[in-house]
Amino acid sequence: MVIGILRIDLYMDGNRSLKAKRQILKGLIHRVKSRFNNISISEVGSNEMWQKATIGISFVSNETRHVNSMLDQVTGFIESSGSIQMGKSEFEIIHF
Repeated sequence: MVIGILRIDLYMDGNRSLKAKRQILKGLIHRVKSRFNNISISEVGSNEMWQKATIGISFVSNETRHVNSMLDQVTGFIESSGSIQMGKSEFEIIHF
């Protein structure tokens, strides 16, 4: 079993409240889940900052190549969303 874990910092310039941040983030998470139905995604940090969010994404497969490909596709999809800027990202693969 191969587990891919991805953590991404996201920035929302011009955002003025936690409510607006959560609306943007909820929409992004919904779009990602709809497009890639076999991944898990959630906000995992920067919860009280209204211009920054940290999301965690995971994917499980039996092939490392498949995990890499899927998480690359998810990253590209998030980058192309337009309303959010990607910051630092961390990627780890665990062979279990």
